[in-house]
Amino acid sequence: MQIDRRMMLGGALGAAMMPALSPAQAAAQQLGMDGAVTAWPPADHIRLWPGRAPGASRVLPRPDFTMNGAPPRRELHLRGVVDPVVGIYRAPRPDGRALLAIPGGGYRFVSVENEGINVARTFNPLGVTVYVLGYRLPGEGWADPQDVPLQDAQRAMRLVRARAPIDGFDPAKLGIVGFSAGGLLAASLAVAHEDPVYTKVDAADEGSARPAFAGLVYPVIAGDVMRVGKEAAGRFDTARRVRRDSPPVFIAHAIDDPVVPLAQPLSMMQACQAADVPVEAHFFGEGGHGFGPAYLPAELPGSRWPDLFDRWMKRTLAAPRAA
Repeated sequence: MQIDRRMMLGGALGAAMMPALSPAQAAAQQLGMDGAVTAWPPADHIRLWPGRAPGASRVLPRPDFTMNGAPPRRELHLRGVVDPVVGIYRAPRPDGRALLAIPGGGYRFVSVENEGINVARTFNPLGVTVYVLGYRLPGEGWADPQDVPLQDAQRAMRLVRARAPIDGFDPAKLGIVGFSAGGLLAASLAVAHEDPVYTKVDAADEGSARPAFAGLVYPVIAGDVMRVGKEAAGRFDTARRVRRDSPPVFIAHAIDDPVVPLAQPLSMMQACQAADVPVEAHFFGEGGHGFGPAYLPAELPGSRWPDLFDRWMKRTLAAPRAA
């Protein structure tokens, strides 16, 4: 396999090649981060499960949706998700692309605003219809806890893809972007989209849960974050499950991340290279963890990742893989 050195960009080089203010940054600057309470779910949303979600016990978790932090980092976190939904955020001028955004939170909460709603606010102006997943957490009393997030992610992909004619996007251009623990869930969906983790509910479940591409932003890659047994965690060591038919992967990560070691995304990049899966990786010197699409200063090269991802999506979708 020949490796194009352009596939790995240093932050300084990426900044030098790009305009002073990128389209995604311009969109991010307009975010309404004024400390107001964020509504969840939005009025336009779809429930994942027609009745109780799989593995529900007699006593369900208590919903606990709270605003956290101070402006400009005041944001909504979800705990106790009982009725998982996908929030729909429509592009004013859709170009046929769609994203399922999967927030992180260490599987202790869902950072639905920073890594979900802000994704929509950033990518909607670029023509992308965005679906934000508010998923259940594995440690809140569900049966088969290791499968709970993947159940919701698979079901979300199938329901969203089935809506393509209604929502006006190309089902072949539906990808995912996940952050931190949501990056683990996105990577799991990329490599385990066919794992039989729930019983089929309706006709939508006849469709594929495979994403067209996967964006992984400061992602956890190994499943030990789930705090489950060794055998179960092995299923979610996602780098080990990459195969040649896995979807193309985009990675963005800060080298100074104090939460997710650089070795994690590096392992995914190397697994993709070994399996001949298209991969593009951007490792930035500064940025830390949890910056989402909007929380890095414009002077830091890592703030450019949404534009890099936008350009990569377009190139990837325009160049189908050879058989």
